[in-house]
Amino acid sequence: METVPIQMPDGATVPVRLLPASGPQRHPVTPDMPRPVVVLIPGLGVPGEYYLYFARELTRRGMNVAVGELRGNGDSRPKATAASTYGYHELAAVDFPAIFEAVRTRFPDSTPYLMGHSMGGHLSVLYASRVRGRLAGLILVASGTPYYRGFRGLLGPGLLVGTAAVSLTANLAGVWPGDKLGPNGFGRQSKVLISDWARLARTGRFTPAGADIDYEERISRLKLPVLSITLSGDELTPRTSARHLLDKLPAADRTTWHEPRRLGHNGWITDPHSVADRIEKWIRDR
Repeated sequence: METVPIQMPDGATVPVRLLPASGPQRHPVTPDMPRPVVVLIPGLGVPGEYYLYFARELTRRGMNVAVGELRGNGDSRPKATAASTYGYHELAAVDFPAIFEAVRTRFPDSTPYLMGHSMGGHLSVLYASRVRGRLAGLILVASGTPYYRGFRGLLGPGLLVGTAAVSLTANLAGVWPGDKLGPNGFGRQSKVLISDWARLARTGRFTPAGADIDYEERISRLKLPVLSITLSGDELTPRTSARHLLDKLPAADRTTWHEPRRLGHNGWITDPHSVADRIEKWIRDR
């Protein structure tokens, strides 16, 4: 494994972990069918390092893998402060292109598939809408919108109030102090990122601060293969939430699969075989 530190314009450093394939490809690698590279984007507050076990499962199946890091999370430096102004738009428009440049340099002959977990899926959809034809496909795992109407019963109103409270706290404190709330606090985060997330929960639309394009309109015109994977026991991303995100992509070639085992929101990362099986089959069938 090689780790490449990428410096962003604001001075932040974001590492990208690059793992070459260690096992045979199921089909012959030819110019018409090159070896894929899966670019994996973590969920909010989940370190990129946590995904290495899953990434190595993909490499054993003949795929190159790159594991990104969300700015301010994991081994990225510095952590978010009151001066941090990055949100959904800057991550999709600045960080993702830099990550993909490192991936193209290391794996120039590989076909890129972008895989996002949870909020990483939100950002992956935004990036895909910016680059359109440069991706072979989009993989969303445990990723749906936090739009409150996509949650049944009291969960919906509770999510609406909860996300608003989190955003208000972040704006008053200058930063979301999730690092002081234990492992379920999503880590220390930029107030702009949290505000974008809360706006999505309130409106159901991608309208991030500083956007230079109409993301909703671009997303609706995306014509690429998309695989959406949901998991039993995942209270953060129920199937209705995942469906709301997928419904934003009516022009895409959409495939869905539900993991019946109760792996929850993160359990698939350390118990990777069934999810890796599904991803491998879907890529092989392209």
